[in-house]
This record gives sequence, structure tokens and C-alpha cells, in this order.
Amino acid sequence: MDGAGEASVSGSAVSSVKPMGNWFSGEVDRCPKQVSPIRGSGSRNTSPLGCVRSRNTSPSRQKVVKSKPRGLDEETAATFCKAVHPDVQMEDNIWAMLPEDLLNEILARVPPFMIFRLRCVCKRWNAILQDKSFIKFHSQVPSHGPCLLTFWKNSQTPQCSVFSLPLKTWYRIPFTFLPQWAFWLVGSSAGLVCFSGLDGLVFKTLVCNPLTQTWRTLPSMHYNQQRQLIMVVDRKDHSFKVIATSDIYGDKSLPTEVYDSKLNSWSIHQIMPAVNLCSSKMAYCDSRLYLETLSPLGLMMYRLDTGYWEHIPAKFPRSLLDGYLVAGTQKRLFLVGRIGLYSTLQSMRIWELDHSKFIWVEISRMPPKYFRSLLRLSAERFECSGQDNLICFTSWNQGKGLLYDVDKKMWSWIAGCALQSYNSQVCFYEPRFDASIY
Repeated sequence: MDGAGEASVSGSAVSSVKPMGNWFSGEVDRCPKQVSPIRGSGSRNTSPLGCVRSRNTSPSRQKVVKSKPRGLDEETAATFCKAVHPDVQMEDNIWAMLPEDLLNEILARVPPFMIFRLRCVCKRWNAILQDKSFIKFHSQVPSHGPCLLTFWKNSQTPQCSVFSLPLKTWYRIPFTFLPQWAFWLVGSSAGLVCFSGLDGLVFKTLVCNPLTQTWRTLPSMHYNQQRQLIMVVDRKDHSFKVIATSDIYGDKSLPTEVYDSKLNSWSIHQIMPAVNLCSSKMAYCDSRLYLETLSPLGLMMYRLDTGYWEHIPAKFPRSLLDGYLVAGTQKRLFLVGRIGLYSTLQSMRIWELDHSKFIWVEISRMPPKYFRSLLRLSAERFECSGQDNLICFTSWNQGKGLLYDVDKKMWSWIAGCALQSYNSQVCFYEPRFDASIY
């Protein structure tokens, strides 16, 4: 099929149109290692359970113990000699007869990044994760929760790490299945990730599912020039759309184009009125696309249902140095940026758009200790992205990431950002096996 990609794993090429791909070699006697948590240096195992295999835990033996084992703290030593109940024996002849529907129901609730470890258990489990019935069960369970996806290229080799916010762990995902021209991370929506890049002089776009290792190149646009893109997924309709904003190429104004996965084609829409756009990222909220403009001052809004642009006269706060538009839930639109002309007076603030009055209302400020630790220099660059009322700040020069929960009004550091590359591209990501690239 034209535009379909191929994934290469251990020297074997596999078609990407398979529902689960063939991420692993299929051998069950060897556990797959492609998705593994990223951990720091090793540390000594001081768990009290690590030494209970042959230790006598009878009451008479407990009286003889007078000193704590070396390397354990007081609380751990106090529980070190307590009786340990043996594990419950699981009868193979009983668990081997577990109904397939019940097994699918259980596996569908396992965190996506841990499922691949289970594929080495037996041939049945290795095959069941490629079964359509499992995908159906997986699509009906609640989402794993938000993750952060970081993408960069190291010596032209694509690298990807995903930070699971619920599990507080980094996982490395192989991205070698992507073509070399996929360089810019456009964004992610409902389990799909979109990339763009230049293949020679030709501007191309692709969508992929990192979990299933499937991808395909989208057809060329009518006006195939490099421009800003954004992808949105409709899970109920089992489709996705990619919006290419209006732009100016040479002396020509390029119209807005929208790709529809159901039609597998681009459609031409209205040319955006002449404006001076800001360089910040776009935000898609409530079937509307928002961009910042300097002249006229405010926002440009594109309605996906009508295909027309309109101007919103929402003036920016004074002394705003740089701003990012961030989409929230339930029509909420946020503006994140620094305020202040001098480094000693700068602060990071968050505003929310009042859609009725077209004004920005301040809702939060980053505490000074977080701001000074995240951005030590006044001109230091930072990235900002958001999803589900969560806002992520990243400063790769400092190797730090900061998360703000708008609903809980809580700030928290993202552990392990120093392990990522300084030139990483970041977006929120929802891992899903049922996200289809067609």
C-alpha cells in the first residue's frame, strides 16, 4: 500500500498494517527488552524480603537476635525477623484453564508499558496481545493516564522516552521504525503521534502508534509547503484530522488545509486573514483552533465545523515576554508566559480566557523557588505543553521538568528529566493499543 511504513526489528522487516505490529521476535523463551523502565545507578537491596528464603523465623530464634542487620534502618530491622507467610501456591491445571474472555479482561487493565513483559510468559499470552478481542477489551477500560513523550535524534537515530505520570517512571520506546525524514514532533492525540519533515525538498507528514509500532505517510497537500500542523482524534468516530494552518510562501498566501482519515485526502478551506502571527504553538480546544497574533492584537480562531477563521480581540497581559497557548478541558483555554523586563522581577504566570468578555484572567503564579530553579537565566528558553488541565514546563538546559495541576493547584517536579536529551521535543501522550492509524 502506498504510504504504508515498515518497522525493522533485529534485521527483520515487518509490515506496519498489522494490528499489533511485530515489535518483538515472537520467541517466548526470551523476554522482550524493547520497553524498559529507565533507572539510575544500581543500589544495594536492603529489602527485608530479600533474605527470608532460609532464615529461621520461629519465636525462639527471634529472641536470640540482638543486633540489627548491617545496612538496615531501625524500622526495617524491627520487622526483619517477623514471620513471613509463604506464597499461595497457584495450581497450573486450574490457572491454565482460565477463560480467554476473563484473561482479556485482566490483561486489558495492566499498564500498557508492562504488557510487553508478559509476552514472554507463554505462547498463548504472546498471541493474545495481538488478538482483536483483547484490543476490544482494552478500548473499553479507563485510560492509563497522561504521559509525557520526549523525542530527539541522536546521530540521526530516533530516540523516545515516555514518562508515566501515574507510575512515576520513565520508559524507553524504540522509534527506529520511523523514516529518517521524520524530524519534527507535531503532537499527540488519543494514542496517535504525528510527525513531519522534509524528504529532500518534499514536505511530508506521518501518523504512528508507538505501542503497536505502526505508521503511515499521509497524502501530499494541495499546497505542499512546510507549515504549522496540529492533529486531533475523534475516538467515537474512529477517525483523526490534521490541520495545516494558512501561511505565506513567497508572494502567495496558502489556504488552510484539513486532512480527514476517513476520506484519506486533504480539503482546502478559507485563507486566514492577513495577520502577524506569534511563534508560539497552537492550541486546539472545543473543535476550535487558536493562534496568537500581534497585529491585530489578540487571537485567531479557526472553526473546524465551518472551515472559517475569525478574530478574537483578547489583548495579552502587559510586559508578556513569551506566551504559550494551552488547551484545557471543557472549553478552557490557558495562556502561559513570563512577565517582567528584568531578570530579578520576572515571574511565570497562567491566565485563563474569559470567552464572554474576551479577557485573560490570571489564575496562578509559579512560586519563585520553582521559577529560579527552572530558569536561571532571564533569556533562557523553555517549552510548555498541556492536556486535561495539566501544564508541563521543561527547560532542557537545566535538565528539569515541572508539572502544574490546574484543578488541584499543585506544583511538582518531574523526576528523571536530566536523563533526557537537551534538544528533546515534548508533548503529552496517552498510550493506547486500540489507536488506529487509518
